[in-house]
Amino acid sequence: MDRRKFLKKGVGAGILPVVMNGFSLNAFAENPLVQFLGKAGNSDRVLVLIQLNGGNDGLNTVIPLDQYSNLSAARSNILIQENKVLKLNGSTQTGLHPMMSELRNLYDEGKIGIIQSVGYPNPDFSHFRATDIWLTASDSNQNIETGWMGRYLDTKYPNFPTNYPNTEFPDPPSIQIGPMVSPALQGLNASLGMSITDPTSFYQFVSGTVDPAPNTPAGHELTFVRLVAQQTQQYSGSIKSAAEKAKNLSTLYPTSGQNSLADQLKIVAQLIAGGLKTRVYMVSLGGFDTHSAQSVNGASDTGTHAVLLQKVSQAINAFQDDIQKLNIADKVLGMTFSEFGRRIKSNASLGTDHGAAAPLFMFGNKVKGGLYGTNPNIPANVGTGDNLPMQFDFRQVYASILKDWFEVSENEMNSILMKSFNSIPVINNTTTGILNNNKDLLGLDNYPNPANDYTVIRYEIKSGEITISLFDHSGKEIGILDEGFKSAGSYEFRLDTTGLSEGNYYYQLRTNSNSQTKVLLIQR
Repeated sequence: MDRRKFLKKGVGAGILPVVMNGFSLNAFAENPLVQFLGKAGNSDRVLVLIQLNGGNDGLNTVIPLDQYSNLSAARSNILIQENKVLKLNGSTQTGLHPMMSELRNLYDEGKIGIIQSVGYPNPDFSHFRATDIWLTASDSNQNIETGWMGRYLDTKYPNFPTNYPNTEFPDPPSIQIGPMVSPALQGLNASLGMSITDPTSFYQFVSGTVDPAPNTPAGHELTFVRLVAQQTQQYSGSIKSAAEKAKNLSTLYPTSGQNSLADQLKIVAQLIAGGLKTRVYMVSLGGFDTHSAQSVNGASDTGTHAVLLQKVSQAINAFQDDIQKLNIADKVLGMTFSEFGRRIKSNASLGTDHGAAAPLFMFGNKVKGGLYGTNPNIPANVGTGDNLPMQFDFRQVYASILKDWFEVSENEMNSILMKSFNSIPVINNTTTGILNNNKDLLGLDNYPNPANDYTVIRYEIKSGEITISLFDHSGKEIGILDEGFKSAGSYEFRLDTTGLSEGNYYYQLRTNSNSQTKVLLIQR
């Protein structure tokens, strides 16, 4: 076979995964998102995104102890026993799942920020669509093909990827560990990468060897292809160099193969410490679609969900310990996310069904540790369709990363996210501390509750822009009740509820830096 034809058909110019310690690494060059991270803003900062695939049950991860009685009524067969919940430093009302002791310790050290009830209006409960919304930063009724930061690069970097990599930017802007390519990291063109596919191929890659092939014409061609696949990829040299320069120092990583997330993060730490200038890494852990057997009957702190949360806790803790020992912790910011949460009410199969908002974790030396937002309100009587509405739009988290980590201007940030979103003060370049949840929102309530044909909503704020929205039990936004600039003071208005059917609703007040959500029950 002609070698050129063989290479064109067999190797191609697509994404070729590198395998380190059994995990394939996809190095992306032609993605507007990752090129933005590689070129714009602070060039020495790294973002590590941890995707929890399947929809994590937030109510059994970050447990609202002040709502425990109502939670018990809604999910008695899976709820963690109150005396086993890990209390958080400085809070008697919020705790973590008992299998997350390592994350609790990091929280107490000020290195974890917990953002409550992250979601978006009118949530979608399909895994595929919900994931797409998170990765593109679209509204639920939009279909966007570009990544959430790629839109900025389309106008700033014409003719890309021509002439990349170069002497100024020799390293892959983004690396995803695992076999799948995230839509957030895909550009319009095929990505350039490199591949070493054998389980031991990382070490072969570092040593420059390949698997032996038969001493036949076809074997010679195969050997040639393997060599070309290593030698012609644009980023092979920089990745190899980084891998050779650093070794992991933490002894907290679980034994290889026991915790896939820890194994992935171990590779990330090694490459960052080796001097690779890659801006963003994506890793993942699956199994969070816990419709059944989420916990063990009679032992709710054990089971599938407990095992998954323990893996997350141990992996992040080992990674943080490693980058600390490697003296690179100040340049690394981490974030967990999942495509949605789970329903408030559990099902009869010891599981939970697809839901809406859920908490996420941000971690690192530069995180302003603490709780962001308030515990979600759990109604006294919960139906099977009841969901937690968002307190924070997930794009507010993205805005925080863009503005405070990668130092993007506000105009650019609004263009990237297609709307203006308030950031959350979770990233701090100097000190850590707990967010003051009452910075400009001083009170929110309504009476009567339960309501029949009307209720009066009262709120007290400091001066600023406000929006009050009403959501139904599923998280669908029904409408905006009040918005605009308000001077400091107390306000109230009458809400006519005659057109609303019986059941649970949520009303949410958002200010420039805070949000608060309350339950409205309509009963006749």
